[in-house]
Amino acid sequence: MKIKDVREFTDAELNARISEDRELLQKLYFNHAVSSVESPAKMGNLKRDIARMKTVITERKNSNAKKA
Repeated sequence: MKIKDVREFTDAELNARISEDRELLQKLYFNHAVSSVESPAKMGNLKRDIARMKTVITERKNSNAKKA
């Protein structure tokens, strides 16, 4: 997911996506520990997507704080 795509979501949608992706990441880590995973790169991509979403949320909070 590109940062441009992430910026189109609302804060509520971002928070929902973060929680969904975290659950999926936990499942992937567990499956990876038990047996081999189809695509181990998917775990890294999920971690980066979560970080991008958190970054956008932080940017929005900081910009709102400067306006007030």
